[in-house]
Amino acid sequence: MDSSILKTTSDVYKKKFGKVPEVKAIHAGLECGILGGPYPNLDMISFGPTIKYPHSPDEKVNVPSVKKFFDFLCETLKQIPAK
Repeated sequence: MDSSILKTTSDVYKKKFGKVPEVKAIHAGLECGILGGPYPNLDMISFGPTIKYPHSPDEKVNVPSVKKFFDFLCETLKQIPAK
């Protein structure tokens, strides 16, 4: 929970959508698990559009959430300071 990228994304989310984002650890974010092995000091989070029944023949994405996710991602990238 002590993460600079988490703080940045939370701040952007609150400004963009007017509410505090729900932050939780769940059984997802496969890429974070894979990348965390060779890069243990990489500060990262996982987020994305709303998906139901992932990795199954019934997988569905909530289309309006894709635009929300994309706009949020673009704004977050603008706010990340150069190191």
